Amino acid sequence: MSWLTQIFSEAQIYQWETFLGDWFFVASIAFLLIELALYAVKKQFTRNLLGDTLANFITLMLFLGVAFVIGIIYLNIFYYVYDEWRFFSLDITPISIVAAVILADFAYYWEHRWTHRVGIGWATHMVHHSSPHFNISVAYRFGPLDGIIPLFFHLPLVLLGFNPLLVLFAEAFVQLYQTVLHTEVIRKLPRKVEAVMNTPSHHRVHHGSNKEYIDKNYAGIFIIWDKMFGTFEEEKVKVVYGVLPPINSVNPLKIFFSGLTGLVRKMRSAPAFGVALAYLIKPPEWKSEGEMIAQSKSTP
Repeated sequence: MSWLTQIFSEAQIYQWETFLGDWFFVASIAFLLIELALYAVKKQFTRNLLGDTLANFITLMLFLGVAFVIGIIYLNIFYYVYDEWRFFSLDITPISIVAAVILADFAYYWEHRWTHRVGIGWATHMVHHSSPHFNISVAYRFGPLDGIIPLFFHLPLVLLGFNPLLVLFAEAFVQLYQTVLHTEVIRKLPRKVEAVMNTPSHHRVHHGSNKEYIDKNYAGIFIIWDKMFGTFEEEKVKVVYGVLPPINSVNPLKIFFSGLTGLVRKMRSAPAFGVALAYLIKPPEWKSEGEMIAQSKSTP
């Protein structure tokens, strides 16, 4: 059992992350081609689907551009906290790698839930939900601030003593796992798998705009977090993908900035600073007293 205490270097962790990221992307493209071929066979391949798919990868490039700038700050903060404030010093071993992935998945659950329930979080995360389609390309549909929000939720792992590069590896592993969940090709997995793991079925629910599916199934890898904290919903009725109101566009720039521009419009139209601030920090469905009065008057 000596392999459980084998110590790995930062360079090895970086190589693993790079290798997984690169080859997983290649595999994703191959799988996407299979999905598109199946759409064509079923006569469901449309110009809108093609435009939406291309837009997803353009938002990915925009996201990577932002992430490149933010990433330097991100990593420096991680290393500063690790060097100056960590509680423990944990070597990179098989045990600490598994622990980091599990804790990163737990942190992701709360990060993901936060982005749905706070105005500024939803303004960036809604980009990912705005596609009316559901295929593996949607996994690469990102918003402008999606690269910075994880910092605040994963910083506690660095504080505990996990190496910053290991934490980044664990974050990436959680994200890569979720990539394969964005598909309609895989229906239901064996019951025991569905009971513990996040699956395409569970994640389709998460992307649903159906009333019973909204704000459900936030999990990354393990669906048990949703079951523990009361946000689980099983896939029963057909999922309607997208956001309300829909964006109705395949323009990647409009998609990428749609959430933030919508939030800015609401804040600029606010009658007072307190209302503008509330749009920023309250749930996205929150309405000011004036809006509720106006809505009640317009309702017959």
